[in-house]
Amino acid sequence: MAPTPEDARVVRTRRDVLHTALTVLVDEGRDAVTHHRVAEAAGYSRATVYKHWPTRMHLLRDAFAQLEDGPHHVPTGDLRSDLVAEVTQFRTDMQQDRLDRALTVLADLAVSNAELAEVRDRLVADGERVLRQVLASRPDDPEREAALLMLCGAVLYSALLHGRLPDDDVIGASVDIVLRGLSAAPLSAVGGGAA
Repeated sequence: MAPTPEDARVVRTRRDVLHTALTVLVDEGRDAVTHHRVAEAAGYSRATVYKHWPTRMHLLRDAFAQLEDGPHHVPTGDLRSDLVAEVTQFRTDMQQDRLDRALTVLADLAVSNAELAEVRDRLVADGERVLRQVLASRPDDPEREAALLMLCGAVLYSALLHGRLPDDDVIGASVDIVLRGLSAAPLSAVGGGAA
């Protein structure tokens, strides 16, 4: 059944308001994300915003949730190229959507709000999905988990704590270091285990 024009308007209104809420969040900070400010910036009435999102947390929850299902690299089977391409896509998303600012607020709010913690967990799972798929040939062990965290961290750490994104050379070097580490035999297997 085709959506009615009213349904299309509701979808457009929700999309516009949620996009605006994220824009206000990254441009003006989390305290600026109010029904009044978002309605004003989106060009809708406060009544419309309150109708769809009765509280500020509802508005923030749905705004963050729209970050799910972001673009990803389609794996080709070439391990190094796929890892470089997916980490590069993460950097692009970080730059275009200013994810560093949004993720900082989400991480902070998720500590004390179960609904936002669920959004964070879904967002992280979606963000890591392709890297996990590409690394699936490795056993599900601490080394694979460390590799995943290192690759994501190459972008996130740089953005959050250095205020800049890694260039292509740094991404390539990060992937190479991780791949060398994954291909090396565990210390315990070569007699160099902990003393």
